[in-house]
Amino acid sequence: MEKIVDYYMAPSSPWTYLGHARFGEIARRHGATVRVKPVDYGVIFPQSGGLPLPKRAPQRQAYRLVELKRWGAHLRVPINIQPKHFPVNATPACCLILGAPEAVRFALAGALLAAVWIEEADIADPGTLARIAKPHGVADAAAAIKSGEPLFGAMTEEALKRGVFGAPTYVFRDELFWGQDRLEFLDRALAG
Repeated sequence: MEKIVDYYMAPSSPWTYLGHARFGEIARRHGATVRVKPVDYGVIFPQSGGLPLPKRAPQRQAYRLVELKRWGAHLRVPINIQPKHFPVNATPACCLILGAPEAVRFALAGALLAAVWIEEADIADPGTLARIAKPHGVADAAAAIKSGEPLFGAMTEEALKRGVFGAPTYVFRDELFWGQDRLEFLDRALAG
């Protein structure tokens, strides 16, 4: 039976960034197909009880920074925990991913995540998106964004129907695994 993992993510999420490479390695090791599905957490959070970062209590915001630093060190993944362009409107980047050929979506998502959390690039900027997209075979980023726009709303609705509430969420055989810290459980499920 084919192993398929639906990857509900946001290219601006630090937790998605911290788990992206590990998730890719786990999927490769198990021969799993990954369907990259960027969604609008601005729509999902209000319907699932989540709060956007600026609306969270100060102690939660402060602890988030501690955890990002801890996880980055633990995983030996470079991360700037307070990048210049965050929070950022990730909608254009999400649409870019969805408008790109399916074969490059995972790598493109990884490049966008690294742009935010390592390079401190603005993934809402059309020039930045064009620069990132080109090496992934997307010559016309603006056209890709436009073609991805209708899919973005559809992916968000799909995520809500499946019970997704945070990023990243990996869904394998209708079982949700929320957060990069649940990758070990996904690994076991794929080994099944």
